[in-house]
Amino acid sequence: MHSPQSRISRTLLGLAALMLSTGWMGSAAFAADFVSTKPAARVEHWQRREAEINAYIRESKDLKSVKLLFVGDSITDFWLFDDNPWVSGQKYGRPVWDESFGKPNSENFGFNIGISGDRIEHVLYRILPKAGGGLGQLDSPDLNPEFIVALIGINNTWAAETPVGDSVFEGVRVVLGALHERKPKARIILQTLLPTNDEIKNRDVVRPVNQRLRQLVSSPPFSGFISLLDLYPSFVDASGMQVSSYFTDGLHPNVNGYRVWRDRLVPFLQQTRKSPPAEKLP
Repeated sequence: MHSPQSRISRTLLGLAALMLSTGWMGSAAFAADFVSTKPAARVEHWQRREAEINAYIRESKDLKSVKLLFVGDSITDFWLFDDNPWVSGQKYGRPVWDESFGKPNSENFGFNIGISGDRIEHVLYRILPKAGGGLGQLDSPDLNPEFIVALIGINNTWAAETPVGDSVFEGVRVVLGALHERKPKARIILQTLLPTNDEIKNRDVVRPVNQRLRQLVSSPPFSGFISLLDLYPSFVDASGMQVSSYFTDGLHPNVNGYRVWRDRLVPFLQQTRKSPPAEKLP
């Protein structure tokens, strides 16, 4: 007859043998190497980005040297990612950003306040002054960019108001007015919406909105403080379809797409510096 202690000992020996045979103990030994094994509060990317932007505005000594203020959603935000943190093997625009817009005191030194997931109304809230109920991200008197580089609107084509084209266009128009009111000395570079991999969306919303934006920017008073950079043609092929090799997922540019964008934007800035706003022409 076996004692309770000997039965327990045999049971523990059996479990140890099972764990060794299945590799469980080997896995457990390395468990601490995995993020999945460590407790972590859930903090969404947009919350981190908002906190980073607010901290930069509050603490940075480079704010006065900002020449380009980038305003937008994830397409703007992801200039600042190298590796895609959600999908392995995808690259975004960080190398291009660092090379072209990341050098303090350079003529194209940029400050990026794009936040992934933002709809037009969220951008509007962030740029409105604290005194008016907004987040006040443009309140600092030290922030006086030469250009505001804006690309917004595509997120409002999901969970859309009807008619969706009117909602996107009117939202962009209001944001442009708010940007000018907040930073009247800055010239705004409005960029057209990029093509998606949904040709129906491109046909019914993206291209019509872009056409209306072209008309808006060419008419007073917007022609006096906005220049339009038409990016759409650079991201479609000869048949008018999205160039998939410029995108990670049919919506967000990859590192090649950000190079295309940079190669359009930088010469456009140089050209715009040489040309006075339409309202100042003789």
